[in-house]
Amino acid sequence: MKKGIKIATIGGGSSYTPELVEGFIKRYAELPIRELWLVDIEAGREKLEIVGAMAQRMVKAAGIDCEVHLTLDRREALKDADFVTTQFRVGLLEARIKDESIPLKHGMIGQETNGAGGMFKAFRTIPVILSIVEDMKELCPNAWLINFTNPAGMVTEAVLRYGQWDKVIGLCNVPIGAIKSASAVLDKPEEELFFKFAGINHLHWHKVYDKTGEELTEQVIEGLYSPGAKPEKVVENIKNMRFLYDQVRHLKMLPCPYHRYYYMTENMLKEELEEAKNEGTRGQVVKRLEESLFELYKDPNLDYKPEELSKRGGAHYSDAACEIINSIYNNKGTLMVVSTRNNGAIDDVPYDSAIEVTSVIRAHGAEPVNFGKFPPAQRGLLQVMKAMEELTIEAAVTGDYATALQAFTLNPLVPSGDIAQTVLDEMLEAHKEHLPQFFAHKEKATV
Repeated sequence: MKKGIKIATIGGGSSYTPELVEGFIKRYAELPIRELWLVDIEAGREKLEIVGAMAQRMVKAAGIDCEVHLTLDRREALKDADFVTTQFRVGLLEARIKDESIPLKHGMIGQETNGAGGMFKAFRTIPVILSIVEDMKELCPNAWLINFTNPAGMVTEAVLRYGQWDKVIGLCNVPIGAIKSASAVLDKPEEELFFKFAGINHLHWHKVYDKTGEELTEQVIEGLYSPGAKPEKVVENIKNMRFLYDQVRHLKMLPCPYHRYYYMTENMLKEELEEAKNEGTRGQVVKRLEESLFELYKDPNLDYKPEELSKRGGAHYSDAACEIINSIYNNKGTLMVVSTRNNGAIDDVPYDSAIEVTSVIRAHGAEPVNFGKFPPAQRGLLQVMKAMEELTIEAAVTGDYATALQAFTLNPLVPSGDIAQTVLDEMLEAHKEHLPQFFAHKEKATV
């Protein structure tokens, strides 16, 4: 790569951008970024200008030789970029609120990456990420795409399978929180432990080992899930709902916090309904939080990431993205949990599908650590969810109604039959503006 890096960030007006800038600043000695382009759409212009001005203040305060550019012209930003990061939300927070509230109205989990809401986020997002890839093929054909737009696993697989773009790595902050949680329970520094993750985005399991090779997974299970243990807090947007101790103990692996939606569905639905009635859905809470964050960002004296950003729910995302870029650029071989092509690391899902797995990050990308086979309890849920992802991605690309209905029917958080079709139809109409692929057909397919 040429000396001096150009990075384009799609969704540059995000409230997470200050963490991204902070991550680049602290790695500047290893990662000589000369140009950082923050890109957004017209609807995000005001936020881009606010957070962009703050980014410029942060860079100036750090005294580094880096120009921060703000633009609504994606192609200008992508031209000759070395790395492209994506952190956008199609339809903005209003779309997230619909994803959460419409399923809840019908007695289903309303969540932005799980169930009906997660599938609709994929329907809206995948065509956009594929259009970005097409621009990259023309304007920066040697660039790496680092995606932390949700649903990160499905977005990564869409880029690999339909975008035919191999230089992509997906990222999620949930494994980072899980690592910190296990480290705290064991009272051992993270660097003295090895974490072996495998699964798909928001549906992974992991084991923990110490530096002598002794497995400590059961100790962590006891510390987190035995009767009387205080539930862990890994991510802000998921309730500390207890798991069933005997079930987790049988897994002999640590579950992802999002497993609560599948292992404790009834209780999680009750919690979501209660929260929606009192303080609003998570999207409504985040909208209020973002408004207060951007009021902070407007302060002309603020030239550092404020502590309040940690409450946003995506803490560590952006810093981890910086470390992936750093590890690729410097061929560091950092161990990270990322979404990447399976390549046989997990026997139980297709070879060419995207999985979330502990990987070694080098100049040629992510090398997944081999995991092998899952026991039946994990394998059954994983294979159902991977098939649901494949159908969701296909529906997002083709706009085929029957494929979307089939994905709904397969998802464990969506009851099958007439209610699935009712919710699908209502959500299609609610998101019509951002789903042109589904409305290109004059008639729906009949199943």
